[in-house]
Amino acid sequence: MKVLQDSLPRAVVARKTRKLGMAIAVTLVMLTGWAIPAGAQDKKPTRTVIRAGRVLDVRTGSLRTNQAIVIDGDKITQIVAAADAPANGVDVTIDLPDATLLPGLIDAHTHLTFELSSLGYSGLGVSTAREALHGARNARITLEAGFTTVRNVGARDYSDIALRDAINDGDVVGPRILASGPALGITGGHCDENLLPPAFHLQGGGVADGVEAVQHKVREVIKYGADVIKICATGGVLSKGDDPNASQYTLEEMKAIVADAHRLGRKVAAHAHGAEGVRWASEAGVDSIEHGHFMDDAAIATLKKNGTYLVPTLFLTEYMQQHLDNSGVPEFSRKKMREVAAAAPVNVKKAFAAGVKIAFGTDAAVYPHGLNAGEFHVYVKLGMTPLAAIQTATLNASDLLGWKDRVGTIEPGKWADIIAVDGDPTKDVTILEHVKFVMKGGTVYKNEYTK
Repeated sequence: MKVLQDSLPRAVVARKTRKLGMAIAVTLVMLTGWAIPAGAQDKKPTRTVIRAGRVLDVRTGSLRTNQAIVIDGDKITQIVAAADAPANGVDVTIDLPDATLLPGLIDAHTHLTFELSSLGYSGLGVSTAREALHGARNARITLEAGFTTVRNVGARDYSDIALRDAINDGDVVGPRILASGPALGITGGHCDENLLPPAFHLQGGGVADGVEAVQHKVREVIKYGADVIKICATGGVLSKGDDPNASQYTLEEMKAIVADAHRLGRKVAAHAHGAEGVRWASEAGVDSIEHGHFMDDAAIATLKKNGTYLVPTLFLTEYMQQHLDNSGVPEFSRKKMREVAAAAPVNVKKAFAAGVKIAFGTDAAVYPHGLNAGEFHVYVKLGMTPLAAIQTATLNASDLLGWKDRVGTIEPGKWADIIAVDGDPTKDVTILEHVKFVMKGGTVYKNEYTK
């Protein structure tokens, strides 16, 4: 009892001391100005004004000269003639008088957490944590190459979702990411783990068989943060024991996947090489076909009829033809890669000519990250105009991602995602392989013009 009696006066003293301390602190704030000054509350945030020699309107292909782009926070607010640019004393001005500005580019098919060396047997020794760190490096490289938005379609153990969140929180530098987490696939298919012997009983994180199981898997990956659902409708190239021409998921399974994904507000991207798999996936209602390298005329007609986007990933075939023998890829994959490299340009060119909707995508990881813009010149070689090729990575890709109100053009109200190059990319699309200025959300991440 005496202990309690002794403690009561001390508690009273402590309370009084805390109250006195608070009173002193408030007084000091008032006297010294620690509080936010009234003038600061009225002060407008600093704006950025980019004065550019040329700005490309990706809708029309016109190059507007001597323009000023006014940015407030992370959004574009005005585009006016440079002479009419509003001025105030706190604007940050970026002068790019000899540059051509374009909207930040969009790659709808990346694997930021993967590298070619991690896709074969050596990848079995790479942990998910290490892959996430690879992703942090590759994200910066991709952003500095001019790609301010990407769709990451396939990663182990949700490492791409962790990367997306780290970028959004400002912990890591990289593009905006729509991430899929593990890709859905059948047992033993392209999206399973087929390199280890039976004793390991190892299965890919997205494996699901049957209508009920695929419905559950869609809900599971959404639960853990997926922005988009990636599925494997056919076999693949860099996987063991499967055939790129062979269909994997049935039409009924894919319809169930699409129904759940769309009801829950997610789009569906379907890896599909073979003609039957392309047709089934399109008829099931997927939003995009990834690759489509073994399409036939009926598959192309189905894509056109349904308005399904094709994401062709063509530069990888050109790159791998040059580097396949030194790539470290197992022979079973080299054989399939040679077959794909021969068929893809022929079939995708037919899709271009048929008017199939095309969105830009690269499959970066099959070749080094940062070379994404190599995809453009392949499109032009197969019949696109340079402007049409640019539109696949701006207007079309933003539409596919469901973000056309945010990215894809330099317009008021859009995010201030802007890149700059020398020359006129509507005449020579390879200029986009040498991006010299990158802004994402009003923040400059690269500016070689100041050197």
